[in-house]
Parts: sequence; C-alpha cells; structure tokens
Amino acid sequence: MVVTGRAALLALLLTVPVAVFARSLAVVLLLDIALVLLLAIDASLAGSPRRLSFARSGDRTTRIGEEAVVTLAVRNDGPRVVRGVLRDAWAPTAGVAVTRHALALAPERVVRVAAVLRPTRRGERRPDLVTVRSLGPMRLAGRQVSHAVPWGVQVLPGFPSRKHLPSRLARLRELDGRTALMVRGQGTEFDSLREYVIGDDVRSIDWRATARASDVMVRTWRPERDRRVLIVLDTARTSAARVGDGTRLDASMDAAFLLGALASRAGDRVDLLAFDRAVRADVRGATGGDLLPRMSRALSDVEPLLVETDAHGLVSAINARVRQHAFVVILTALEPSALREGLLPFLPALAARHTVALASVRDERLEQLAASRGDAAAVYDAASAETAIADRDRMTELVMRSGVEVIDAGPDEIAPRLADRYLALKSAGRL
Repeated sequence: MVVTGRAALLALLLTVPVAVFARSLAVVLLLDIALVLLLAIDASLAGSPRRLSFARSGDRTTRIGEEAVVTLAVRNDGPRVVRGVLRDAWAPTAGVAVTRHALALAPERVVRVAAVLRPTRRGERRPDLVTVRSLGPMRLAGRQVSHAVPWGVQVLPGFPSRKHLPSRLARLRELDGRTALMVRGQGTEFDSLREYVIGDDVRSIDWRATARASDVMVRTWRPERDRRVLIVLDTARTSAARVGDGTRLDASMDAAFLLGALASRAGDRVDLLAFDRAVRADVRGATGGDLLPRMSRALSDVEPLLVETDAHGLVSAINARVRQHAFVVILTALEPSALREGLLPFLPALAARHTVALASVRDERLEQLAASRGDAAAVYDAASAETAIADRDRMTELVMRSGVEVIDAGPDEIAPRLADRYLALKSAGRL
C-alpha cells in the first residue's frame, strides 16, 4: 500500500489539534487507528495495477540528433477503474523528457502513452520498469506495482554532414564523364574523342584520329570506377577528446559517413575499419544503399578506449584488407606525442603502396586561446596554445614529408574538407 500527500495532510488535521488542545493520548490513538482503516479501505477500492497488460511499439532505430517515438499500450483487464499515475522510466541518456502520465483507465479499455526519445549517446537504449500507482476513490492511498516491458532502440551515430552530400554529388557528376576531364593520371581512363579547343592539353591530342578527321582531335579522360577506399577510425585515447559539442570520434564518424556515401556513389568499393589495440568495427563488401546502414550499425556501440593505439597492429590490419593500390584514409589526431611514437614511422611504407590521407579533427579552442590577451592568466594560456599549435604544424609537415595527404579541420569542417580532398584526388587521377 502507498499513501499520498492528501493522507498526510488529513492526519495532520485530525491528530495535531487533539494532541495540542485535548492532550488525550487515547483519542489520538483512536483517530490514528480510524485513519489507518480509512487508508486500507481506500487502497482496497483502488483498481488493481497487477491486472494491467502492456505492449510496446514504435521506432527501433534512430540517430544522435534525431527523435524516436516508442508507444506504450496499457490495457485494463480488471473489473475496476485504474486511476493514478504511470511512470515509464528510461535511462537519462535516452533523453525522454516526460516519463510520468496521468492514468484513468476503465475496464477492458486501452490507453496509449508515447515516449519521445532524443538520445545523447550511441548504442542500444532500453527502458527501465513501468511503474503504476493506482489510487482509491478518496485518493488517500493506493497500490503500486512495477512491470518489465522490454524494448530496444538502437541509437546510431549522427550524420550532420549529410547536408553537404548533394553539392559534392553534383561535383562528382561533373567528374564522372558528364564533364570530361583533360587531365591524364594513373586513376583515369579513356572516355571519348572531341575536337580540340584552345586551352586543351596538347598531350591529349590523338594524332591518328586527327589524321583521319578534318580537325585536330583530343582524347578525354574520366576517373576510373571500382577503386578501393579504406576508411580507418582510430578509437584510442586521442579520439576521446572533446571538440565542439562531442568527441573527436563523433566528428570522425561523421566524416567517414560523408566520404563513404560519396565514394560509393562514385562506384568505388568502400570498407571501414575501427581500431585501437584490436579491431572494434569491420565493414567489408557493402555496396550502394547498404553501406551507410552497415557502417552506422557497426559504429553504434564503439566508444573511445583510453589506451595508446597499436600502430603496428593498425598497419597490419590495413595491409591485410587492401593488397592492391587503394585510397586509405586514417582518421586520427595530429597529436605529436602519439604520432611520433606510434603511426609516423609506418607512414612512408604505407604511402609507397597506397594513396594515404590523414584526417584530424582540430580543437578550435586552441586558436581562441591563442588570440586571448585579457589578463596575465590569459597570456599564459595563449602562450601554451601557441606552443601546441606550433607542435601540430611541425607534425603536419613531417606527415606530409612521408607522402601522406593531411586534412586538419574543425569538427564542423572535417567532413566536407575530406570529401573535397577525395574529389580533388579523383579529378587529378591519383586514385
């Protein structure tokens, strides 16, 4: 049995005046006994919360930044009206703002309550117990029972850079034979012949076709399709750093999604590898519209691990997945101490076999600290920030000397910058 605040108020109104003015313990005890009986009667007249049945329906998946709705259907199989409160409890990371609902359910009737989820973390979000407090007609006391009603909502990583996809696809269509390229490289193939115009590369003149025609003819080239693209996510300690509204890993996942969507539309084969000291996610052989769902599901439960990256294991995993020339994108941090002792010694050999890009999510607060000069403490902060920026710039130069492309941008810019670099390499015939 549960009692309400109304019962406490009634006890105060009945017993306190008697105890103060009459000062009769016997009268107080009689009033208390009468109140307890009244509460027991009220609770016995309440509808039974044990006679309720529950069923859930609604969304099974959502993304960070999006909503999911899960509906709870409650049916009263008992003979009495159930009046009271229903609490549908979820973990705080599920982002359910309203968990308590007033309940007035007649026999053989069904009521539905909705839980609107706005998750703040990836992974599977499950509800806790459904607790029903049924009150008697006087609303002094009632009965309370908790029920387990299982459900699960898989929260996938966010994809805020999706807004950049249409513009990059338009540029891809310009490269993909609709607008012919006049650049010849190892990643281009013959497309067609057309008449020479001023500004064309003379190396593209087809002299045999020119001899047969009445005008100078040039060859046009287009990027090759069916190239290999391997996206590697570093999930070790540097990926746990807070940048913007999330972690470096969150921004890296967003960039991986945009690049994966763009490369798959270009006809390239895209694989994904998440690694720290072991493989955390592995997506291979996905094509077309199946790529992004598989990448999202594989990364939904991946969280940063506070260990150093096993650089040798990472490079071995890359070599095991791509044996021929490929575009390898490593999303990690340009942190001098981690790179110098980890991945940097392996980059020259990796770049000799593949076109390699290292993409890093920059902490934009460093630039803000470096520009501050308000007081002595701000000056010291600015000096430290300038030192960190200089170290990062030196590391960028060392990585580029290894033959590796470097993309260093803030969390909102890393995805479009990486996509632009992919398109630039493709148009230059380097993929």
